[in-house]
Amino acid sequence: MWQYTYLAINFFTVIICFLFSFHPKIKFHRHFIAFITASALVAVVFIAWDVWFTESGVWWFNDRYLIGKRLFGLPVEELMFFICIPFSCVFTYFCLDKFFRLDWKEDTERIFVILSITVLICLSIYFKLKIYPFFTFLTSAISLFILYFILKARWIGKASFIYLILVPGFLAVNGILTGSGLDSPIVNYNPEKIIGIRIFTIPIEDTVYGYEMILWNIFLFKKFKAKEVEPWDNNKKTA
Repeated sequence: MWQYTYLAINFFTVIICFLFSFHPKIKFHRHFIAFITASALVAVVFIAWDVWFTESGVWWFNDRYLIGKRLFGLPVEELMFFICIPFSCVFTYFCLDKFFRLDWKEDTERIFVILSITVLICLSIYFKLKIYPFFTFLTSAISLFILYFILKARWIGKASFIYLILVPGFLAVNGILTGSGLDSPIVNYNPEKIIGIRIFTIPIEDTVYGYEMILWNIFLFKKFKAKEVEPWDNNKKTA
């Protein structure tokens, strides 16, 4: 039974959001193609990162909680993680953005982004000898710079607030993965390659890792969603 633990985590992370995707007031299912395209592209990068860190011994997986199938050296459950977690997060962003006005003032958002980039760069320099925080903080700073200043993503503040709302779910899912409630962690971390500060059982770096991944998922989802042809567009063309 224990070998289905990681699989069950993925399933229960996504199932409620998936079912509500078909709600007539939400209709997120209309954007499944946009989401799948976006998440697949982001997953390619993060899976490559995952493979690299696994081979480098930054983290490894406990076979006790896995069904035993691997691809690129990673458990299939880990590959599913890069679809299931983004789905729930993007779905939440979509719903909150649809029903509430969460946009930030331009000046406030710019200050937030600049401060975040500055702090992340400083942290990456400070922890330059530890690969997980160094690489995570540095790439997150670069991602924020590219998204906000080059790609003109003017929703960073809103997305950051929604990510904060998602923290309890993040703590629950990642907590189990890192050992909360289990005899041993599903995902183990090399103590020499992380900061060592944990939220319960979760390395603090994981919060920034997840933040960066979700920002790119939202960005690409919005791009592909904007290119979709809605039913009323077809009507206009044929009218």
